[in-house]
Amino acid sequence: MMDRIMAGLAYAILVGFLVTLVIYVPRWDLGGVILLTLLLAGYDTLQVMRRHRDPSHETVTEHDPRDDA
Repeated sequence: MMDRIMAGLAYAILVGFLVTLVIYVPRWDLGGVILLTLLLAGYDTLQVMRRHRDPSHETVTEHDPRDDA
C-alpha cells in the first residue's frame, strides 16, 4: 500500500514541477517533451500500482537456509 502512495505522490510532484516549467517557459517543443515525459512516467506509475495489487507479487520470500545444502 505504501508503494502505491509513494508512486502517486512522486508522480504528482513531477507533474507539478513540469507544469510550472511549461507555464514559465511557454515553448511548443518543450511542451511536447514534457507531455511525452508525463505520459511515460504515468504509464510506469500505473504499472507499479497494478503490479502491487497482484496477490502473487511477494516482496519477502520465506527462505529456509537448510534448502541451500
